[in-house]
Amino acid sequence: MKPTIKDVAKLAGVSFKTVSRVVNKESTVGEALQEKVWKAINELGYKPNLSARGLRGAASSIGFIYDNPNSNYVIDMQRGILNECHKRGYELVIHPCNASGEHIIDEVIEMIDRSRVGGLVLTPPISENPEILAAIANKKVEFVRILSGSAAPDTLSPCVYIDDRTAAYTITQHLIDLNHKDIAFLGGDEEHKSSGERLEGYRSALADNGITPHENHILPGKYSFESGVERTRALLELDGPRPTAVFACNDEIAAGTLFAARIAGVDVPNQLSIVGFEDSPFSRQAWPNLTTAQQPTSTIAQRATALLIDTLKSRAEGSQVVESEGFLPKLIVRDSSQTAPV
Repeated sequence: MKPTIKDVAKLAGVSFKTVSRVVNKESTVGEALQEKVWKAINELGYKPNLSARGLRGAASSIGFIYDNPNSNYVIDMQRGILNECHKRGYELVIHPCNASGEHIIDEVIEMIDRSRVGGLVLTPPISENPEILAAIANKKVEFVRILSGSAAPDTLSPCVYIDDRTAAYTITQHLIDLNHKDIAFLGGDEEHKSSGERLEGYRSALADNGITPHENHILPGKYSFESGVERTRALLELDGPRPTAVFACNDEIAAGTLFAARIAGVDVPNQLSIVGFEDSPFSRQAWPNLTTAQQPTSTIAQRATALLIDTLKSRAEGSQVVESEGFLPKLIVRDSSQTAPV
């Protein structure tokens, strides 16, 4: 017969409630007692019944809702969330969606009801949509948001915020320090706040250095390789002076820019410097390797998951609300940026 929680309690010399608290990783049990319980669990080969946990009202799984075409971003997000779930004894329910779909709110609510998750990790643009957030809050489901900004925007829920604006300022300043004065900007999807934040950082750096950008060199688009190719071709076909550098809003766009430049016979970086953002595999697999802003996606996802699980436990225990956390992407200088041509 399979060992039960009462068998563990008997071997450890504790009550079965203490075993339950240890298995559920509650903070009220001391380290020495936890070690005694885990020793008994391992000796007996006891496996907690996660479905029973759910029936008792304790969260046994969390959900990850996303709408992002960047497979590298999604994989890194899943890796970070799963690492924390495995560490803390939770299962993960993954739900890709179309954030701009007509029935997106109904879809999210149905997912919550169907999966009975204890909480949600939300990424842009879902995490930045006030209507979706309000609907989730009305369901009394805890959630943590990953979003763009220099601080938590409100007290609706804990969040992990990424300071895209400051990082974009730094990467633009890097190009300016290399004597580039005509720097093009290729934006990402407008529904993602990160695209606007990175544009503001770019504009601020130019303004602080007395540089007026050519507005026809600032092109909106999508966070995709194809969008980078298309807009770079448009830049290279413009009448008038060509930019000597391109700030692409992510590495996928930057890789598209590099591809289009090569097809057009433009030497990178001798004739055109290119910088990206995120430090995804695109930046390291391209040749030359791309200068970028390092955004530790897996680490961000793991911290967001830890915040969510801590929030679930703090609510259950009536303890203090969990604080939000911030990340500042760091400049990584590689071979795709160099001094502007004379």
